Amino acid sequence: MAKMMKIAIVDDEKDMRQSISQWLALSGYDTEAFASAEDALKALGPDYPGIVITDIKMPGMGGMQFLKKLMGTDSALPVIMITGHGDVPMAVEAMRMGAFDFLEKPFNPDRMSELAKKAANARRLTLDNRALRRELSDGGQLMKKLIGASPAMERLKEDILDLGQADGHVLIEGETGTGKTLVAHALHAVGSRAGKKFVLLSCAAYEEEALEKRLFGPVQPEDPRLPAVEEARGGTLVLEDVEALSDRLQARLMNFINEQGTPAETRIVAICNMQEQDHTCEDALRPDLFYRLAALRITVPPLRQRGEDILTLFTRLSDQYAEEYGCEAPQVSAQEAAQLLQAPWPGNVRQLINVAERAVLQSRRGSGTIASLLMSDHEEMQPVMTTEGKPLKEYVEAFERMLIDNTMRRHKGSISSVMDELCLPRRTLNEKMAKYGLQRADYL
Repeated sequence: MAKMMKIAIVDDEKDMRQSISQWLALSGYDTEAFASAEDALKALGPDYPGIVITDIKMPGMGGMQFLKKLMGTDSALPVIMITGHGDVPMAVEAMRMGAFDFLEKPFNPDRMSELAKKAANARRLTLDNRALRRELSDGGQLMKKLIGASPAMERLKEDILDLGQADGHVLIEGETGTGKTLVAHALHAVGSRAGKKFVLLSCAAYEEEALEKRLFGPVQPEDPRLPAVEEARGGTLVLEDVEALSDRLQARLMNFINEQGTPAETRIVAICNMQEQDHTCEDALRPDLFYRLAALRITVPPLRQRGEDILTLFTRLSDQYAEEYGCEAPQVSAQEAAQLLQAPWPGNVRQLINVAERAVLQSRRGSGTIASLLMSDHEEMQPVMTTEGKPLKEYVEAFERMLIDNTMRRHKGSISSVMDELCLPRRTLNEKMAKYGLQRADYL
């Protein structure tokens, strides 16, 4: 870690700058020295890949003003202040303003190295979290699986980013098939425990006695795994179907949570599949456990509330299955697009995955319709269409976006080919792609 981290040393005394720089360079840090705060500010941006060590008393801009400007640029940048004996109260005030720590002259070089290491660790964590945030916002590998740009999905992604940075336990609710386990993975990936253990346990997959042993121990001699609470120590323990825990195991889990104290060493992410109006997760769990787990809460939206995401998902999935089966993806007509948008999707994304695969297989055989697939899935349970209407404009825009997306994919991002097929001038195509958030680079 030290070799990857920079340290900016700011001091008006040349000998001091050189001695600090030489000592930290021997510890493997990449150091750069500045004779004034003004010079340093030109090089220290909001994502500076390192930490700052600065003297408090300097001509021109002093250390306190320098710190204030740094905190205004990047409040998470670790700044270690060097102070004389009489300036300790000033250093304490600096820490109140956001300084990481301070060193009193004359200081022990080993103490400086120790502080630098702690500050570098904190900085690395901050930068890693920011990188994960950008990856999520830009559609990184994990979060690319949370496809969609509907308001409901944008809110979900923001919730993941915000709660991922928090430290409390989390309750994830939502209908079956909405992707709650994927959300749990994302919460872990964007949080401070990203590099630590992620343990997933389905509470509904075990009988009570076996579940107790898997969760709390002792494990069976033939099972090399630690109990889940030990295996996940310091990381994230995800309990799927938490409502399946018996009262006795809920009591043990509550004791485990209480014994951890605050902040919790191990974060618990509980996934609940109960969304019926007359029977919820709150009904299934003892009140003290529910309120501890639900301190932070995420509700994953059902597919029927995600608008044009439905067409985006269907297109991506059918393309994947078409490649897998070695055939062309089915072309969706305007009528079929409307049917997909209006379907109630009781099985949510999981149901859409099945429909997309079967649509590809039907297309390969040259038979069947999307409406028939929707009807065969739930003809006994659900009507094919929802009773909720949508403005015509929504259907038109969703279909238009899907059509441009499909055409761009087929032509691998060739703008001229898409213009010819859709009979659109370049400017109109550019405007529509901007409107629907489509980027040519995604199709190359």
